[in-house]
Amino acid sequence: MRDVEDPIEARLAQRLADLRTGKGWSLDELAAQTGVSRATLSRLERGESSAGAGVLNRLCAAYGLTLSRLLAEVESGPVRLMRAGEQPQWQDASSGLTRHLRCPPLQGFATELVEIHLAGGSAIDYDRPPVVGLEHHLLMQAGRLRLTLEGQAHELRVGDSLSYRVHGASRFEALGATPARYLLALTVPGAR
Repeated sequence: MRDVEDPIEARLAQRLADLRTGKGWSLDELAAQTGVSRATLSRLERGESSAGAGVLNRLCAAYGLTLSRLLAEVESGPVRLMRAGEQPQWQDASSGLTRHLRCPPLQGFATELVEIHLAGGSAIDYDRPPVVGLEHHLLMQAGRLRLTLEGQAHELRVGDSLSYRVHGASRFEALGATPARYLLALTVPGAR
């Protein structure tokens, strides 16, 4: 693996490689399952490129993990008290998405809390959930968001909340020029 400036990106690259080899999958097998090219997977695992939210979502779906859980696994370890400045964040500059892990996943807990910032006018499309039936509870904090779940659109404003389980495609779109900011509690079905 090349020398990566960001230690989280370096650990993420290693974790992605470990997950694939732990399953006994070749790069070709993982590429067939996720629709991500073999070359891209290889570059990600060697730390030669960073994955966007869409690619990480596809990989998480193959491994049965939420993105927050994957990112928490590359942190130094579970911590029950996290000061505001210690809470990890991950950014996908290409899509305008920033994820703050406010309450990262912990061993033995089924719920995690993330704060999402989505740049005004940006949209994120997920072709499938990382875990089928993943429970979401969303609370809008700023801006406006159109959330489309399996073709049904929901427009959310500050203070609105939406609870749902993810079974198929979803789209998060920040409406207007103002960034959308929301809290999202995720509960993995059957996790404890």
